[in-house]
Amino acid sequence: MITSSQNPKIKLVRALSGRSKERREAGAFVVEGVRLVEEAVISNWGFQFALYDDSLSERGKSLIESLKSRGIETEEVSSNIMKSLSETETPQGILAVLKLDQLTIPKLLDFVLIPDLIREPGNLGTLLRSAAAAGVQAVFLPPEIADAFAPKVVRAGMGAHFRLPIHTMSWDEIEQHTEDLQIYLADMDGQSCWETDLKKPLALIIGGEAEGASEQARKLANTKISIPMMGKMESLNAGVAGSVLMFEVMRQRK
Repeated sequence: MITSSQNPKIKLVRALSGRSKERREAGAFVVEGVRLVEEAVISNWGFQFALYDDSLSERGKSLIESLKSRGIETEEVSSNIMKSLSETETPQGILAVLKLDQLTIPKLLDFVLIPDLIREPGNLGTLLRSAAAAGVQAVFLPPEIADAFAPKVVRAGMGAHFRLPIHTMSWDEIEQHTEDLQIYLADMDGQSCWETDLKKPLALIIGGEAEGASEQARKLANTKISIPMMGKMESLNAGVAGSVLMFEVMRQRK
């Protein structure tokens, strides 16, 4: 059992949880909780190791046995250590360090999400979760965005990271990958999404709440689209707005 905060595994988890630079250099990230670890197993994601404590539920204990049967290194830690590592108010007694792999971008793209200047982790995680649910094929992350593999983003994504190709790119690279797509920018001054044909191959840019879309995003976009609102609110947050638009794409295509 690990009881020391100076243990190399504990120090690694802390470093990966706190800094994107550490995640990039180590090629690893942290997931916490029974469901996310289960999702990683189901997706055959690469594990480095898993840690658990004695607060595990029966479901969690079965998960640990499953990890062991797959040859994945598991180690028990003291409850105090687990609490110190947890990013949640009510830890579930399990976390894992996973390889920072990227799924392959499909050769024929017809539905891409480009979150732009989204710096709030919860909003980015919500967008990723909705993208996975709405059938988005790939997510391209331009500069100046929250780290998609930060713990809060991974937690809000609820398993989307294991289903979606999520790639960080320069704007030049994004332009190359989307040259055959119609590119829509979510904007309050755009045409109604209900009156826009979203069945053609497209990329959808969602700008940040505070600053809106960047200059590079506006240059890339062909058309602005908006969400009609009957109430007196001026706008929706980025996570909600992006989700509404992605599901409108799905609705039209179904």
